[in-house]
Parts: sequence; structure tokens; C-alpha cells
Amino acid sequence: MRIVFFTRRELANPLAGGSELLVDRLAAGAAEQGHDVELVAAGPVGDRPYATLDGGGRYTQYLRAPLTYAGRVRGADLVVDVANGLSFFVPLWCRAPAICLVNHLHTEQWSQWFPEPIAALGRSLERRGIPRVYRNHLFIAVSRSTATALEQIGVGADRIRIVPNGIDLGGPSGPKSQEPLFLCLSRLVPHKRVELVLAAWERVRPRVGGRLVIVGEGPERGRLEAMAGDSVTFTGHVTDHDKQQLLGHAWLLLHPALVEGWGLVVMEAAAARTPTLAFDVPGLRDSVVHGRTGLLAPDMEAFAAAWVSLARDPAWRARLGEHARERAACFSWSSSVKQFLLVADEAVALAPVVPLSTPSAMERRWTSPS
Repeated sequence: MRIVFFTRRELANPLAGGSELLVDRLAAGAAEQGHDVELVAAGPVGDRPYATLDGGGRYTQYLRAPLTYAGRVRGADLVVDVANGLSFFVPLWCRAPAICLVNHLHTEQWSQWFPEPIAALGRSLERRGIPRVYRNHLFIAVSRSTATALEQIGVGADRIRIVPNGIDLGGPSGPKSQEPLFLCLSRLVPHKRVELVLAAWERVRPRVGGRLVIVGEGPERGRLEAMAGDSVTFTGHVTDHDKQQLLGHAWLLLHPALVEGWGLVVMEAAAARTPTLAFDVPGLRDSVVHGRTGLLAPDMEAFAAAWVSLARDPAWRARLGEHARERAACFSWSSSVKQFLLVADEAVALAPVVPLSTPSAMERRWTSPS
């Protein structure tokens, strides 16, 4: 098949995260299986094992998507719309079979990023527009939490397929740090709520000591650094090798996000036998098995108390870490790609046959010499 992904950003973007890694692995895996794969995203884009196209700016890419498709990637057998809050609404301007891939719904995040009139429009487009435009198409959710959220906004359960993230399990991780070492690995953006880790650290540090390392970059970095107390290190971006080293040495991964689709870093930590302490929110309820691979806290009080308890009990941390590694071994990118391609085949089989020689009225308008 010729498969075209439309997504808001690509791995070369400084704000790329788990969603971008998932899309890259699905695209690369499909290409390895012999499919012709192209990915369109806002610049910058990098060189990949599949074709990448710069679709425009952060917001203009959504307006330019129909023109990009008609002029540069027309004739796809399948279009994958990666809906990160805002969808490309592919069925409105393309006759090819389409899938809507959703990591998570953005709910309160709209208000964290935009003034209320714009946030209200964004919530409406996500909650009302996407289910309506994709009413005859399949959805891919990355977790049961995301599937449930889609059902709550009107997407039929019979049209949702769950394709979980994979993981590079890697070899044995390095030894744990001799001193207490706690890791928060996140994009530094509002909905990741890294400030909650900093606030809890002020209560935890006097009782357990050690260091808190915050890995990641984003627009919130300056504000967060100004909030940070003693024994906090901000590293910015690190290499994959350094990230794996930190995950292996860390006593705990701290994940304070408001909502996740899955939380890929949780499984990366699990592969390094590092348990996760997170809040009990959608997505993290899927990637963290409470009491077995980590702990989920209902509020700040419980989060700080659990942090202290885990820091003081090395045997408990070790048990959680071993169980986390066992669970991580159940996931692989090859399995994720296989499941994705099964959904792709299903989406193409379900779509009505439209002769490629018969462009839609909108396609004719875009490609007309006038």
C-alpha cells in the first residue's frame, strides 16, 4: 500500500515526544514490510527510512494539508490522520480510506495553551468535530483509557482498535545509584505538570536526601528552573545513550502529567528495572500497574508520601523494578507495527471503492490551472 501520515510534528522537532516516536516506528515498520510510506508534518523534518515532507508551520499545516495532499502525495491507498487535539479532518477533503490515530484527548490542555475563546473552539472541534467527520472510519487508540475517552465523545466501540506502544527492551541495565537518584523525563510544557514534582521534592528531600534530575526541554524550562530548590539538575535534551544510563541508575521515575495516552517513558523506565510513581490519571493507569510495576497517587499528599516510602525501602523498589521489566518484555515495536498494519488492511477493505481517475470536486479545484 501507499500510506500517508499527516501529523503535527516529526522527530526532528525539538518538542517531539512519545507520539512522534510512535508514529515514526509505525511508519518505519510499514516501510520495512514493503509499503510505500510518506509522512507530512510541520517543519523541521528529518531524513527517515520513509519519505518526509514539510507540511508548513505549526498551525498553517492544517490549512495546507488538502493542498499538500493534492499536489504532492495524491493517490494514497490509506491516509493516517494523527489527531493531537486538532485533527486534519481528512475525510472532508480526501476520498482515500482514512484512519484517525489518537494518543489521548486534550480536555483541560486547551485552556493551558490558549485563551478561552480559542480553547473552547479547540475542545468543540475535538469532542464534536472528530467523531462526526470520522463517523464512517476506524480509530486507533494507544490504550484502553484513550479508547474509553473516545467512546465518551460518541465514537462507537466497534470502530476503535487499540494499538499499544512498543519498547526497545535492550540489554541489562546498569547498577542503581549509590545515592538516592530520582528522575523526571518529560517535555517541559504545561500539561506535563513538572512543577508538581518540584513542589513534592521540597517535602521529600529533607527526609530522603539525594538528587532530582529533570531531563527534557520546552517553553516551561525557565519558569521551572526559577522554582527549583536544592539538589535539582536540569539537563535539557540528552542522547539516547545518556537517557538509558539515567533510567538504569535512577531509583524512581516520577511522572506528574495531567493526562497521557500511554506514557512511553514509563515502559522505557520499566525496561531498565526502574518503577514509576505517577498520578492516577488516564493513560498512566494503563502503563503503570499500581502496586506491581509502580504506584499511582490520587493527589499531592499521597504522591509525596509514596515517594518517601519507596525511597526508604530498597527491597520494595527492587520488586517493583523486576515486575516492571517483566511487563515491558510483553511489548515490542514489531508487534505494534503488525497490529497497525492489520487495522490498515481492515480500513482499506471497509472503504468504498473510488476510481483513482475520478478526483473529487475539491481535488479538481485544487489542481485546476485556474
